[in-house]
Amino acid sequence: MGPFLVVEIRRKLRNIRMAAILPRTIRRAAEAALSLRSVPLRGAGHLARSLGGGSAACSDDGTASVEFVPWHNGGGILHRAASVDPTAVVEAGAVVHSGAVLGKEVVVGSGAVVGPSVSIGQSTRIGYNVVLSNCSVGEFCTIHNGACIGQDGFGFFVDEDGKVKKKPQMLYARIGDHVEIGANTCIDRGSWRETLIGDHTKIDNLVQIGHNVVTGKCCMIYGQVGIAGSVTLGDYVTLGGRVAIRDHVSIVSKVRLAANSSVTKDIQKPGDYGGFPAVPINEWRRQTAYLRLFSKKDGVKR
Repeated sequence: MGPFLVVEIRRKLRNIRMAAILPRTIRRAAEAALSLRSVPLRGAGHLARSLGGGSAACSDDGTASVEFVPWHNGGGILHRAASVDPTAVVEAGAVVHSGAVLGKEVVVGSGAVVGPSVSIGQSTRIGYNVVLSNCSVGEFCTIHNGACIGQDGFGFFVDEDGKVKKKPQMLYARIGDHVEIGANTCIDRGSWRETLIGDHTKIDNLVQIGHNVVTGKCCMIYGQVGIAGSVTLGDYVTLGGRVAIRDHVSIVSKVRLAANSSVTKDIQKPGDYGGFPAVPINEWRRQTAYLRLFSKKDGVKR
C-alpha cells in the first residue's frame, strides 16, 4: 500500500468521525440554551435589588419576577409602576423609576436616571447621564448630557445652638415646553415656591439655577451663569456669560446683561446693563473710560 493511499484513508476516517460527533455537539448546545432560558437571571435580581426594587413572590413555575424589567425599545430598565408610551426609547443603561411618566416619542439616553414621579412630555430628548428628580419636563425639550434637575437647593440656617441646619426642600422644578438645557447644568427644586423655567427658554452649559427661581418665556442664559435662589426673571431676558444674580432679585422683561455682570438689586426698566454692580450700559462704559483715564501714571497710558 503506497503512502498516498494511506494518507487518503486516514483523511476519510477523520471526516467520518467528525460527521458523527458534530450533530451530538449541536444538540447538546441547543439543550443548554433552552435550559438557560427557563432559569431566572440572578443578575437581573441583583440589579433590581440595587435599584431598590427587590424580588416579588415566586410564581407557580418558580420564576421570580422583579420590580424593574427591561424595556423592549432600547434595552433600558423600567419600574413596573412607570407609565411609558410604547413609542418611547429608553437606551441601555438608563433607569426609569416608579411612577414616572414618559410621553410619546421620548428618548432617554444611556446612563440617564428618571426618578420617581417625574413626567416627561412628548418628543423630549434626554441626553446621556442626565438625572431627573422631583421635576416635570414639558414637550419638545432637549436636555443635554450630564444635566441635573430637581435636586435639593442650597438652603441652610444656624439654629440656637450654633449648628447649621438644612431648610426643607420639598417642592418641584417645572420645565416648560421647547426648552433646551445645556450639558452639566443644574436646576434646583423649590422650597417655598416651585422652580419654573418658561417656555422656549434656552440655557447654555454649566449654568447654576438655584431653588425657587422663576424665569419667563424665551429667555437666553449663556454659559457659567449663576442665579441665586428666589430670583424672578421676566420674558426675553438675556444673560451673558458668567453673569451673577444675587438672591431675591427681580428683573423685568427685555433686559440684556453683558458678560461678567453682577446684579445686586432689582432691575425695573428694560434695556442693556453691565458692570459690577450692574448699571445701564452707557453708564458702565463711562465708568470704564474714567477708570482707564485715572489709572494713568506720569501721563503714560498703560
